[in-house]
Amino acid sequence: MSADIYATPDVSKKVRYNRNVQEDKEEWEEREVEIYEATDAIGDDHTDNQPHGGGPHTERHPPALQRRPFRAAALCLAVLCFLMITGIIILSAYYYLVTLEKDQLQTRYDQLSSNYSQIQRKVSEKWCPDGWKRSGCSCYFKSEKTKSWFESREYCQQRGADLVVINNEEEQKFVTELGKDGESWIGLLDEQRNGEWKWVDGLPLTETFWASGLPHGDGYIYAATCCDQQGKWTQRRKYEPKKWICEK
Repeated sequence: MSADIYATPDVSKKVRYNRNVQEDKEEWEEREVEIYEATDAIGDDHTDNQPHGGGPHTERHPPALQRRPFRAAALCLAVLCFLMITGIIILSAYYYLVTLEKDQLQTRYDQLSSNYSQIQRKVSEKWCPDGWKRSGCSCYFKSEKTKSWFESREYCQQRGADLVVINNEEEQKFVTELGKDGESWIGLLDEQRNGEWKWVDGLPLTETFWASGLPHGDGYIYAATCCDQQGKWTQRRKYEPKKWICEK
């Protein structure tokens, strides 16, 4: 037994065991290094923030988890761009259609306006008797002969009309142009000799175009004529011979 105590110990098995453990550990570390080197090649930004050493307890994150947010952001951006482009295309198409429809409506309106003018001209020609001129909704006749105011009015009434009643400035301009060759009787009379002028339809004056200083009264019955050289009304004794203007 004492011989066994002092005998040289056999450490070959232990050495072999330690060597095997050491070799397995180195091989495992080499594999781990290779894995993390591949990871570093995919995402350098992430690995720069991690501690170096590559030990078995060093915290690492798989690169796929890090790339998912970037892929999602890129996908959202692509969808947003697609929607924007689609919206621009739709708006452009809508604008084109609206412009086209507007042009078509304008063309149609021009055609209708032209047709209306033609119809209106034809109706006017048939509406007003021969020798009468149309303005607005009325027909006007300018005589070439002369008569007293009452005789002139009788002539108009026999043709379903009366001496012209001037209601506004537009009609005043038309009558002035119609009677530019001299004064003509119009349907305005001071029959009561009191300065109360009335139209033949019984209405009082609302707008007047008298010449300067008119009207005036001196006991005679006056009637109005249109127009003097300035396109204004004058007053004449109703028995004077003048041309006349009828309206119906």
